[in-house]
Amino acid sequence: MKTPVHLWIVGALSLLWNAGGGIDYFMTKTGNTDYLAQLTPEQVTFLETAPLWFDTAWAVGVWFSILGSLLLLLKSRFAGPTFLVSLIGLIVASIYTYLISDAGNALAMSGTVAVIFTIAIPVILILLWIYARWMTAKGVLT
Repeated sequence: MKTPVHLWIVGALSLLWNAGGGIDYFMTKTGNTDYLAQLTPEQVTFLETAPLWFDTAWAVGVWFSILGSLLLLLKSRFAGPTFLVSLIGLIVASIYTYLISDAGNALAMSGTVAVIFTIAIPVILILLWIYARWMTAKGVLT
């Protein structure tokens, strides 16, 4: 089957979007002081005191989303399952962030822009997972 143009558009845009998460993760985990200066002291404390399983889930969510985008561009049928693994990582990290951590109300701590991203990230990830499954079912991803 001929590759539809929208696959390249979705793949490229998703890679750019997910790369933003990769930059955030990398800058945070490497302790980039200029980057961390944008955060509130409460946010920095939250990141510094988070358990290893949160960091692992966050890493899985971020890096598997980037991998999913790359697999989409490579027309691999593994893009869908990879986006699903990323979604699971995001869900696990979110459970800690919003239900378990003693950071108080994480949404209030984050500010308006972060709340928008908190909603947009899972919505876009679910749409990418559905899209990859659709392209696999149509025989575009093999």
